[in-house]
Amino acid sequence: MATPSAEVALASPAGRAVLAAATLGSAMALLDSTVVNVALRQVGEDLDASLGDLQWVANGYLLTLAALTLLGGSLGDRFGRRRVFVLGVTGFALTSAACGLAPGASFLVVARIAQGVAAALLVPGSLAMIQGAFAPADRARAIGTWTGLGSVAAAVGPFVGGWLVDVASWRWVFLINLPVAALALLAVRAAPETRDPDAVTGFDTAGAVLGALGLGGITYALIQWSTTPTGAAVALAVGLLAGGAFVAAERRSAHPMLPLSLFGSRQFSAANVMTLLTYAALGGILFFLVLQLQTVAGYDALRAGLATLPITVVMVLLAGRGGALGARVGPRAPMTGGPLLCGTGSLLLARVDDDVHYWLDVALPLTVFGLGLATMVAPLTATVLDAAPAHHAGVASGVNNAIARAGSLLAVAALPLLVGLSGEDYQVPSAFTEGYRDAMLCCAGLLAASGPFSWLTIRNPEVARSG
Repeated sequence: MATPSAEVALASPAGRAVLAAATLGSAMALLDSTVVNVALRQVGEDLDASLGDLQWVANGYLLTLAALTLLGGSLGDRFGRRRVFVLGVTGFALTSAACGLAPGASFLVVARIAQGVAAALLVPGSLAMIQGAFAPADRARAIGTWTGLGSVAAAVGPFVGGWLVDVASWRWVFLINLPVAALALLAVRAAPETRDPDAVTGFDTAGAVLGALGLGGITYALIQWSTTPTGAAVALAVGLLAGGAFVAAERRSAHPMLPLSLFGSRQFSAANVMTLLTYAALGGILFFLVLQLQTVAGYDALRAGLATLPITVVMVLLAGRGGALGARVGPRAPMTGGPLLCGTGSLLLARVDDDVHYWLDVALPLTVFGLGLATMVAPLTATVLDAAPAHHAGVASGVNNAIARAGSLLAVAALPLLVGLSGEDYQVPSAFTEGYRDAMLCCAGLLAASGPFSWLTIRNPEVARSG
């Protein structure tokens, strides 16, 4: 019998099963947001792809993930968070197999789009399972652990991807998901089922279609502007119109995919704006840095992956403490200082060129960047969930995940255009280096804006309750 929430203890067998399943499932989705970056150069060479094709390999996945995560969260609230999570993990395994067997760039892009659909079911389901299953006293620790382990998975992705590319093939970057999915399905069997008993029975089909069309049109316009400006202009107009229609449809819908009332909370709105800025910078950095290390600095895929290890080490050691810090002092300070640290790291990364000194130009900046992530990620996630009603845990998680993916999606689509990169430039060191430096400065600027924004808009719980 599914209930709105359970009272599972973190130290119990059921609690460990929930945390294991949620971590494994979300880790797969996070890995495929980052691990593919290491393989992009090899994918391009093997499938004779342009920079635009590589952007779509990265963005096809992010597009459907961002557009449908809201629907995935709503489906979990209605039909059961564990049930929808299982469906997402199963679909992710099947679409990962399709990506690994792709015969060409177009097939791979389509398979990545389908993979994003599956991820849109499992990503919000993983966090909503934690929010719904654990006793209130254990939720903060569970979220902190889940956030830390998930961030480690995202950070270690380039290392895993590089090793697989070098010792086997880029195809194993996708095929490795199959055994991970099997472990997640085994663990989730012991998790309790939770759902929102007040969830409506209808589906917001119009919202899902308009949301995907809006993001898709804008993304297509940004990626194709330098090669097909007329078609890109039409796509941009369609995307903007669809975005406006999406807001109007959600206002009128009796069962909206995105309840706009959530944004009546200043805390919820501010945390999600900060998420958009921060994850846009993060997506741009991960996309450009690994290509720069391979194209310009001469790193192979494995060395490029190993180069990002400082983020992993910092997250393993400090992510849990970041969650504890946020619980002790409130989210405002960590969500202000974290982005500023990340911005400092991004600025230092701009020095990477063909004469790179690893410890000074890569390891040090990534350590600073990792410190910023460890400081802010868990407080940010907890702030979003705490600002929403408990029965909307799935929707709140979906909103925040959708905004995070949309930020990365738009950054990867827009930055090459903004810095003047296109075609085969990712294989030309002199051209790519100039664009890379400008991209790092743009990312540092986004992060520098995120810190003051959080200080001005985020309130600690006591203030929020009295305000």
